[in-house]
Amino acid sequence: MLMSSISNLAVFYVIFAPLTIYSVYFLLSLFYPVILNGNILIIEKINMVLIRACIAGSAYFLLFILNLSVPMKLKKRIYSLAFSFFIFLAINIIRIFIFSLLLIDNFRYFDITHKIFWFALSGIIVFLVWILTIRVFKIKDIPFYTDIKYLYKLAKKKK
Repeated sequence: MLMSSISNLAVFYVIFAPLTIYSVYFLLSLFYPVILNGNILIIEKINMVLIRACIAGSAYFLLFILNLSVPMKLKKRIYSLAFSFFIFLAINIIRIFIFSLLLIDNFRYFDITHKIFWFALSGIIVFLVWILTIRVFKIKDIPFYTDIKYLYKLAKKKK
């Protein structure tokens, strides 16, 4: 877990930026003529820049850390990581797509709605994805607490 934090979040952006950008581009191109220029989607003279916060690399990193912080077999860990990443990716793509539609439609409350999602609901979405992962994969342990409890038991045995 410590080794993963050394590499920073870059790996999550390298993997999930193209998946997010091209998926949103594809969905929007079903309804509008869209030009993709790097991380910029151009629709009806509106430039939508998908910045790092849109990609949400830190959310994937948090799901990764939560997954690594509970003991489980490797196969189950791989499946639960893939599941949580896929669910979050799908939610994130849908979120960006909906906000793109709101922006194109010149939705009056776009800015405040966008900020509420960005600052308040993004953490809740990660939490809900983790809860869903816990339920689907029947994870009984509590992140970090289970390790601390285990280390405490080891320390007591040595005394």
